[in-house]
Amino acid sequence: MKIGTGKSYAKIILIGEHAVVYGEPAIALPVKSIRLLAKVEPIPDGRQEVTSAFFTGDLNAGQLTNFAGIAMLIRRLLVFFNAADQGFHLTITSALPSERGMGSSAATAVAVVRAFYDAFQTSLSHSVLLNWAGISEKALHGNPSGLDAATASAEKPQWFVRGKSLRSIMMPRNGVLLIADTGIAGQTKIAVDQVAQKLKKDPKTYQPLITDIGDAVRQAALALAQDDIITLGQLLNRDQADLAALGVSSPELDRLINVALDNGAYGAKLTGSGMGGCMIALAAADQAPTIIQALKAANAVKVWEYHFETK
Repeated sequence: MKIGTGKSYAKIILIGEHAVVYGEPAIALPVKSIRLLAKVEPIPDGRQEVTSAFFTGDLNAGQLTNFAGIAMLIRRLLVFFNAADQGFHLTITSALPSERGMGSSAATAVAVVRAFYDAFQTSLSHSVLLNWAGISEKALHGNPSGLDAATASAEKPQWFVRGKSLRSIMMPRNGVLLIADTGIAGQTKIAVDQVAQKLKKDPKTYQPLITDIGDAVRQAALALAQDDIITLGQLLNRDQADLAALGVSSPELDRLINVALDNGAYGAKLTGSGMGGCMIALAAADQAPTIIQALKAANAVKVWEYHFETK
């Protein structure tokens, strides 16, 4: 085992949350300015240690925390490399807030897998990377679509359909996407399970919402290709209405969404699983500073910018 490193990015779902679990498409963006880095170093005495913002300590102790999925992933990686007793120190440095719909758990898994493959000097295909990342994601989220890991490991915006190959997608040449953190942890597993229960108990009410989200995603892809951010904004609003009807928005998200719209955003919606986490707002570049100021005044914990022309 050598010193190994791996990196990944934050992800933002532009449009398609929840419906993507049921075979509809989604569009997601890797946000390269928000990175996660993993570094694994061999140590001689058999200790297996982790240092990170969300868990620090012996690997075995991690199985009783929210690091449990990553701990399981690491143990399986070591077995795969025939090195179950190998001592190591894993350092995870992340600019991603956890439980905010930005793919923190998936980004961690992607970077950790890359670091261990690098440490054992083994080539890693993208499909194998996603299979490994799925181990921890399933442990954490129950029935993940795979979108988070796929986007956290990508270099370009992605068109994603569950079970199909990723496809890079065209982005507009103008406009800014603002990402604002409510400061409230998202609840991915609860939100996914809640939507599943609603679809099971009352499909006549809730299946049309899933279908409409899918239709909005397809229209959004066309708007992106045509550089039509005004139409795209309208589609984001439509998507948010469907997500709210599914019950996965929250008062904190709704408040920031309304602030963005009241200050000139073309469209705004939650991003990720909802029930907390982050929202996004689409705006013209010259209007973005006004919206950012308003979001901060409305107690957004942090606001990031994604400029389409610098993707």
